[in-house]
Amino acid sequence: MKSIYKLSLVALAVVGLTACNQEQDVAPKKVELTTDAQKEAYSVGGSIGKYMSGHIKEQEELGFAVDRTMVIKGFSDGLGEEMQLTEEEMQTVLQNLDKKLNDKRLEQAEVLAAKSVEEGKKFLEENKAKEGVTTTESGLQYEVLEAGEGEKPAAEDTVEVHYRGTLIDGTEFDSSYARGETAKFPLNRVIPGWTEGVQLMPVGAKYKFVIPSELAYGERDTGTIPANSTLVFEVELVSVEKAAEAAEAETK
Repeated sequence: MKSIYKLSLVALAVVGLTACNQEQDVAPKKVELTTDAQKEAYSVGGSIGKYMSGHIKEQEELGFAVDRTMVIKGFSDGLGEEMQLTEEEMQTVLQNLDKKLNDKRLEQAEVLAAKSVEEGKKFLEENKAKEGVTTTESGLQYEVLEAGEGEKPAAEDTVEVHYRGTLIDGTEFDSSYARGETAKFPLNRVIPGWTEGVQLMPVGAKYKFVIPSELAYGERDTGTIPANSTLVFEVELVSVEKAAEAAEAETK
């Protein structure tokens, strides 16, 4: 644990020195990277600096200022082994800082989750009034983009699909089209909105689904999908593997 905190201080110092130079309009000197040893050392410092700069940016965005002057002072004192705080004291300070940041993250997440609920309700109300949109008893909304003539899957079947998923603001969080290959999975092992919606589709069809948060990931924040998010999917049903056929194939 102690080595992690030491590494963090070094990285913060690197970023702090860079920022300090920029603020003073001092042009950074271009270093020569001619030997392997130089490139290795530079790469170590650069990777640590880039990693930690993201943490500093997040801390500042959460409302906690980073005193770069003190970061540089701490780094300098550490090199000279003249620290004004003990290792134990620094660990306590850093643990308290981590708690403050986590508390702030949770606070912001709760605000965003509440906002997502209201925005989702408004989006669903507006969408259900559009021509061609059907709302099921569960609240799932769907629109037929392309009709199909094949069989419809049951929940136990395995489906092969192409799809694109976005938030209601259009932000794409997943796409089989972007990956260049279809996805294949048992229909009863995905979010409820998918399980219900894809069963409405015949093979060859393409539907647009608007899935309320309670039929998607609910209050869970997945990172790319904020809590309480209403989701929009365009889904193309490519093929269906019936559960009975799959079970029979396994027994042979």
